[in-house]
Amino acid sequence: MGGDVDAVVIGAGQAGLSAAYHLRRVGLEPDRDFVVLDHSPRPGGAWQFRWPSLTYGRVHGMHALPGMELTGADDSRPSSEVIGGYFARYEERFGLRVHRPVDVTAVREGEGGRLLVESSEGTYATRALVSATGTWDRPFWPRYPGQETFRGWQLHTADYPGPAAFAGRRVVVVGGGASGTQHLMEIAEVAAETTWVTRREPVWREGPFGEAEGRAAVALVEERVRRGLPPQSVVGVTGLPLNEATRRARERGVLDRLPMFDRITPTGVLWDAGPSSAGRTLDADVILWATGFRAAIDHLAPLRLREPGGGIRVDGTRAARDERVHLVGYGPSASTIGANRAGRSAARDIARLLDGDRGRGPGRGDDRDRDRDREAATV
Repeated sequence: MGGDVDAVVIGAGQAGLSAAYHLRRVGLEPDRDFVVLDHSPRPGGAWQFRWPSLTYGRVHGMHALPGMELTGADDSRPSSEVIGGYFARYEERFGLRVHRPVDVTAVREGEGGRLLVESSEGTYATRALVSATGTWDRPFWPRYPGQETFRGWQLHTADYPGPAAFAGRRVVVVGGGASGTQHLMEIAEVAAETTWVTRREPVWREGPFGEAEGRAAVALVEERVRRGLPPQSVVGVTGLPLNEATRRARERGVLDRLPMFDRITPTGVLWDAGPSSAGRTLDADVILWATGFRAAIDHLAPLRLREPGGGIRVDGTRAARDERVHLVGYGPSASTIGANRAGRSAARDIARLLDGDRGRGPGRGDDRDRDRDREAATV
């Protein structure tokens, strides 16, 4: 494998599949004009790795892929199965021919204005690149003194097996995001004891979360990306929903939060300071780090796209330092609906770039675009 192509899409999660779908709509053919490379063993993006107790009915904010709705799903089935199956049908329906499992190790500058995408199935020379690698492969583990001495079990959200594994144990859950609270409420039903620890006081959000609130949250993330700072997740800036389940958990004391501990001991955690916790120790069998993820963009390091602030500055989906490189599912497009829009934007920009390289005017693939609109309407 390997060879010359017009575009390479790295990643076949929501953002990557959206980009691939829209590349077809602007006239590019899979495996002839572009390739989709995915390192996961099967369809489903990061969803395939979600814990079994996260059923589809408990998923919030899952937006359908472009051109094909997800209908008739059983809310009681694991989200990994439901969404994994949906992604598989989507790939087949639109003939996206994802190559997997393929690991991309680096993207480098090539000859003649091309980028070289080095992968486990060979090197592709491409005119444009869509990096849709998400965050799941880069779980963030904070470091605290004594962490290596802990004799219990430490794990991250990325390895969360579901609540049954914590039955009868004393569990410390670290992290003030949605995953932390979901894990905590599940584990509290079976654990001997649970403790919730966060760096900041949690912010609870009451009332509906509508379009205006969503735009405001995305704008906050987008501003960081424009400044070249590492992006925050959209979920991270919206606060925690105060709904019936979280209200009940607060009433039971499950969501009573403690400030972040200072040290980890062989048998638990310890606070050195604080008005209410100085000198406090807590015995624990498990520390669950629900501390989020970072963008998986190490493969882009040879291109030197990072800004002094540590992130990649993006204009729309284009990397500010290289118009051939698009990042989708990054920063403001990390939500499922944002990923769809970013995929469309990246595909249109790539079509314009290719037309410019060939000396053609805009509008490449307009007839095919109309054909695919009609095709999508029948799905």
